[in-house]
Amino acid sequence: MSELLKIYPENPNPKAIQKVVEVLKKGGLIIYPTDTVYGLGCDITNVKALERVAKIKGVKLERSNFSFICHDLSNLSDYVTQIETPIFKLLKRNLPGPYTFILPGANTLPHPFKKKKTVGIRIPDNSIALEIVKALGNPIVSTSIHDEDEILEYTTDPELIFEKWNSKVDMVIDGGYGDNQPSTIIEVNGTEVTIVREGKGSIDLF
Repeated sequence: MSELLKIYPENPNPKAIQKVVEVLKKGGLIIYPTDTVYGLGCDITNVKALERVAKIKGVKLERSNFSFICHDLSNLSDYVTQIETPIFKLLKRNLPGPYTFILPGANTLPHPFKKKKTVGIRIPDNSIALEIVKALGNPIVSTSIHDEDEILEYTTDPELIFEKWNSKVDMVIDGGYGDNQPSTIIEVNGTEVTIVREGKGSIDLF
C-alpha cells in the first residue's frame, strides 16, 4: 500500500526524511516536491527501481533522459567529466535553483547509464528534496510527472497526485502545493551554453 507522507518544507522532520530513505533503499519509488513541479524518483543505485520508473514513463532505461537530483556540487565528478571553470562558476551561482544542466557524462556513471554521453544534473532549491538526497548518500534519479489535462500540464496538489499515483509508487510526499512550471533546461558544450527549454529558472544566467 502506498503512503501519503506530510513533510513541512520549512522544517523537514528527520524521522520523516529517514522513512523516505528507507523506502528508497528498498527499491521503492517516491513522488516528492521540488522547487518546480513534483517529481517521480528512485535511488540511482537500484536497477530494479530504475526499470520501474522507465516502465512508468514508457521508455527504455538506457535511452531515458532522467535527471540526477544531487544535494550539492561536491560529488559532481562521479557523474560528469571535468567542466570548464566558467561553467562551474555558472552552476555555483545558479544552484540550488530551478535549473537542469545537461553536462557531459563521466565514464563512472552507474551501470544503466554507462553509454550516456550527457547527464542532467539538478539541485532543486527545496529543503525536502535536498534532505532526502543528503540522508540517502547519493543522488536520486528523477523525472517530472505530467498530467493528461490539456490546460494544466502538471498537477500541483499532492492529495490529487496521491489519488492518481498511489497504485504505481510506494510513497507520495506532501510538501505543500507544487509549481506548474518545470525547470529551465540548459545544455553545456565546452563553454557554450544552449537553452533547451525555458522554464521557471530565469534565462539571465550570467
